[in-house]
Amino acid sequence: MRYNAYRMNALVPENASREVHDEFDELPNCHTFGIYIDGRLVSTMRLHDVSADNPASPALSVYKDLLTPRLAAGELFIDPSRFAVDAEWSRVYPQIPYVTLRLAGMACFHFHAPYCISMIREDHAAFYKRIYRARPIGDARPYVGVINCFALLYQADVLAIKNETYARFPFFRSTPMEQRLMFGKPPAGELAPLTILPTAKYYREAA
Repeated sequence: MRYNAYRMNALVPENASREVHDEFDELPNCHTFGIYIDGRLVSTMRLHDVSADNPASPALSVYKDLLTPRLAAGELFIDPSRFAVDAEWSRVYPQIPYVTLRLAGMACFHFHAPYCISMIREDHAAFYKRIYRARPIGDARPYVGVINCFALLYQADVLAIKNETYARFPFFRSTPMEQRLMFGKPPAGELAPLTILPTAKYYREAA
């Protein structure tokens, strides 16, 4: 899915494996998810929980000069990247990008990370400004892992706008149980769940 989405915008060269993969996929603080509709993969996103103990992510590799001092001061970030959507399905369900971006907010709540930082192409910035009130905090630099692309570093103060976001997008709500299933470490001897039904669908009944 990454490969198809990125090739449509000429962001990666052709390759025989038809995959987009890098060293950030293998980091211990990396969480990669797929969104499915009726068993069909329709979007994907990976997230890194970034702290002084886990000081590695795509954005940090590009904006180390800006972010490392903040990590040293004890700040926490969620860094979403490799956002890809199936173009055909997104025409049928234009809500898919919103549902996918919900994951970033959930990660902020689970890890108590006040900030979601993203390397964003300028032509995509309006989406992040509208959803998370994101604002630019870094100059344009080459986007790590893609070609023909410069991006700006944006920051959303997710915890500060939580109530506002819930009022505008109620389906962004999630329960601590869903957050733990998605981002928490399973007990010793147990495997992490492979499928998680979104509690947003059942939030009213659960409440």
